[in-house]
Amino acid sequence: MFQPISISDAAAKIRAGHISPIELLEQCLDQIRRYEDRLHAWVLVDEPGARQAAERLGREKPRGPLHGIPIGVKDIIDTAGLPTRAGSPLRAKHLATADAPLVAALRRAGAVILGKTVTVEFACFDPPPTLNPWNVRHTPGGSSSGSAVAVATGMCLGALGTQTGGSLVRPSAYCGIVTCKPTFAALSTDGVVPVSHHLDHPGTMARTVGDVKIMLRCLRDVDDGRPPVRRPLDVDADATGPPRLGLLEQFFMEEADEPVCNVTQAALAKLRDGGAWIEPVVFRDGFEQVAPMHRRIMAVEAAAYHREPFAASRPSYGPMIAELLDEGLTISAVDYADALVWRREYSRRAASLLENVDALIMPATDTTAPATLATTGTPKFQAPWSCAGLPVVSIPCGLAGDGMPAAVQLVGPRHDDMALLQVAKWCERCFAFDQAPPL
Repeated sequence: MFQPISISDAAAKIRAGHISPIELLEQCLDQIRRYEDRLHAWVLVDEPGARQAAERLGREKPRGPLHGIPIGVKDIIDTAGLPTRAGSPLRAKHLATADAPLVAALRRAGAVILGKTVTVEFACFDPPPTLNPWNVRHTPGGSSSGSAVAVATGMCLGALGTQTGGSLVRPSAYCGIVTCKPTFAALSTDGVVPVSHHLDHPGTMARTVGDVKIMLRCLRDVDDGRPPVRRPLDVDADATGPPRLGLLEQFFMEEADEPVCNVTQAALAKLRDGGAWIEPVVFRDGFEQVAPMHRRIMAVEAAAYHREPFAASRPSYGPMIAELLDEGLTISAVDYADALVWRREYSRRAASLLENVDALIMPATDTTAPATLATTGTPKFQAPWSCAGLPVVSIPCGLAGDGMPAAVQLVGPRHDDMALLQVAKWCERCFAFDQAPPL
């Protein structure tokens, strides 16, 4: 079994001269050579470019917190000189001429961009070729499938993903890693193939809360030559003690299956033993409208982006995204406007759940990774927070009876991303989850 290394530990070893960037890269490449033929996490591994970058960084003084750290990039995010295929044959010949601001920020922090990780087609629903390293008969989740699997197996130490419904949290939970979906619009979506401009969130994926925090702090919107502006995402906070957590039993614990409920209850017991204050909170308006309204907004905005290529090349689209686009093209402007009004009011009401707590807590998914490759799972536990635009951190907390990882998700106040990560770090210590896929 491989022994994973965190970004923070690897960075410390590089600074101390105990390992060089090229040696760390070779460890990741070894994992890729060992498992990629089985797991299919990568669209493209830029081995020559990564080697060149690692060797150059090995001769330089540290640029930033990610100096020499191999990072994967979801293949809907532009990386200069590499294709952005978005899982579609329509983009087979695409070549990015410039880095997306997210990728440029990682390079400025010293990251080694290792390559492009697999996404489901246009980051929607049709399953990818990627397999779950915990059990290859189970879905890895989506749409950030390759990023989650690459991190879980040590093929890279961190990765970029995106979430419109549940595409960061669900694959991370299914593959036993950590992710952060920041506050909506906290990170730039320039250079990212869109799904829905009211719902798309870029985010970070890694093995520990500390690692996703390091990555998040390195991401900036635009390097335009002006002095950096302090944003809410930059604000750090030190945990002063055990957190106050609001448990959403309504909908989430009611809809989760028994194995996930059992792991969640065991995780909550560990938090209480550590001193956390946990009390149920109730959302008076309920979550029943989230799924249809989320779907409506996503369908219309995806259809607007794809309208011309979809009309010209419909057979090149997978059946699930084609169904979404057909639906979006039939929704009236009045119904779309109504959904946007609903989203604004829902976001306000959802934020009010956090008035008396540091974070909300609930299962990250309703089941562990389903034992099928025909689906990437349902976003019903993640879409409420994509709609609300609130920051989320998902942390693995145990293994269910089927041997697959389960996770809890923490939801924080808008723009308090770093404070939420401090709460998540406290919880992570209580869980002490250190399992790795049984490769």
